[in-house]
Order: sequence, then structure tokens, then C-alpha cells
Amino acid sequence: MTITFRSKVALLALAAAVVTLQTGAHAQSLVYSLFERYLEPLRVQAGIPGLSAVIVQDGHVVWERGLGLRDVEGLHPALPDTPYPVADLTQTLTATLLLQCIERGEILVDTPIGNWLPRADDPGATLRQLLSHRSAATVAGFRYQPSRYALLATPVQACGELPFRKLLAQEILDRTDMADAVPGLDIASTPPELRSLFDDTVLARYAGALQRMATPYRVDRRGRSSRSDLPPPGLDGSHGLVASARDLAKFDASLDAYHFVRPETLRAAWTNATHNGAATPFGYGWFVQEYQGEKLVWHFGSSPDAFSALILKIPARRLTLILLANSDGLSEPFALGDGDVTSSLFARTFLRLFL
Repeated sequence: MTITFRSKVALLALAAAVVTLQTGAHAQSLVYSLFERYLEPLRVQAGIPGLSAVIVQDGHVVWERGLGLRDVEGLHPALPDTPYPVADLTQTLTATLLLQCIERGEILVDTPIGNWLPRADDPGATLRQLLSHRSAATVAGFRYQPSRYALLATPVQACGELPFRKLLAQEILDRTDMADAVPGLDIASTPPELRSLFDDTVLARYAGALQRMATPYRVDRRGRSSRSDLPPPGLDGSHGLVASARDLAKFDASLDAYHFVRPETLRAAWTNATHNGAATPFGYGWFVQEYQGEKLVWHFGSSPDAFSALILKIPARRLTLILLANSDGLSEPFALGDGDVTSSLFARTFLRLFL
């Protein structure tokens, strides 16, 4: 499988060279067509039953596709507005909410998490350290630990004086019209006092989105898929958001337009944290790395044997790729938690065509 993937990616270099001889809208159309042409066999060979993909340029969706099936048994196609549990991508929205609090001066970034959670495993860890996955337990000062990051929902909640899921819905999902997004798989089974935060119309919309949600699949070594279980239903600072690729495109456009945080705050979020003078792979809520002279800002989502996700931004070009899948094929084969997005064949294919 690896040889086949690599040979296809190598061909993209030649294809991209041909495209660069074209100009204007026609050249752009050719690039999108080429990307789609190679994305579909990558999906199949990675064992992904259904894949939703969106490209955002200058704040606008310029290309979107649904490939394969969101539900194999029912033969329902994957679409750009198909909702998926996005797993770790929830971290990027949590970071946005926390950075808003820090901007307003309501929370200091070097406050220990123990101020809110005195029984946390590491109560002395600061919000800055949690936001950037910094860990004194490693030589490099970095360890990707979603369970640690999940704690950030508590200071966000204290700052906003509302339950975390209400703040997430009110400050991000509603403000950006993320129509298919749901703040947690368990929204229908939350306590009455929490459900009362949302009116009947909103709850009905959430229920409708969950009915259209992609079905999770486990894929064996032969590429055969079988229905698997949904991930844990709760919502915290690291996991739990359900959203479509179109929804995330709206979030991405609003983020780039500084609707959430100021430019200087976003620049800080998209700057590598340091440990003993050396850069780590993470900023505040985002992975950050250089590739062929360009800064890449990205994150991934992984629910093993169920779902996966990838968002890859090239800020200098105002260009973003969003991929959501109903198997773990976008993330598990590539060790993305180590901090190198180019280990992903999906990311590398995109970068070879668009850089």
C-alpha cells in the first residue's frame, strides 16, 4: 500500500508542474480536479468508507466534495454537510474560547489549572502549558496529551459563567452559523437543567444533525469495513464536538477574519511554544511547522476504529484544507501526534499541488 501511495504522490509533482503553466481561474480548476482525482484512490486505499472534504480560500469555500458513503449499510453518500464527531479538533475551538478570556483580562495565561481543579494530576501546570501541550516530563518539553488538554473546559466555563457546551454553542457555533454542529453526542441525554439552556428549536436541530451523522467503521487489514461503536458521548475541552466540513469552513473563515480574537492573539496561537530555547511542535491550540518556506498551522482528530479528521492551513496563502472521515484512516497510520503533518499522505498530496 505504501509503495502505491508514494508512486501516486510522486506523479503529482509532474501534474502540478503542468498546472503551473496555466493561469487564472482555469488553472485553479485544474488543481482542484487533480486533487479530487488523487483524493478518491487515497480514500479507498486508506480504508475510509466516507470522506467529506472542503477547501477554503480567502474565507470562501472554493471546492467541496463528499466521497464514498457516510453509511455503508444504507448506501447514504458522504456529503460536505455530513456531520462527524471531530475528536481532537475540538481543541481548536476550546483554545479560541480561552484566548478570548485571556484577551479580556479575565484569566491570566500563567495561572495554574489547580486554581480551578485542585485535584488535577498536575495542579501546578499553567494554562499556557496545557494550551501548548508542554510537559516537563519529556526532554523535548512536548507531549501530546488530549486528556490533559480536556481540563481547559473548566477555566473557560468559569470565565463565561455558563456550562462549557453552552459557551461553545453561543460564542462559536451560533455566531458562525455552524448549522450542522452539535455540542456533544450526549446532548439528548444531558440533565434537564442543561437541556434547558437550549430552546426546543435548537434541540430539534441538534437531533436532526445527529440523525444524519456519519456511521463509524472499523477497517481490517484487507480494507474491509465493519460498523463500530461511537466514541464516548461527553464534551470536554479536547473531544466531543460534532460538525460537518462546511461547519468547520465557517469557523476557519471567521478565525482568519479575526472575528474571535485579535490578530496579535492569533499570531501568538500560531507560533511554536518553546522549551529551554527550542521550539516545540505546538502553539496555543494548533500544531505549527515550516514546510518549504511556508508556515503550516494544523490539527487532527482521531477516534480509533471510528472517526478521524484533519484541518491544514497555509496562513500566508489564506488557504485551508478540511477532511473528515468515518474511519480512523486520516490519522492512525501517520503518528500525527508527533507533530509532523507531512507524515500524512493526504496532507502531502495537498501540499504538493497547492504549494
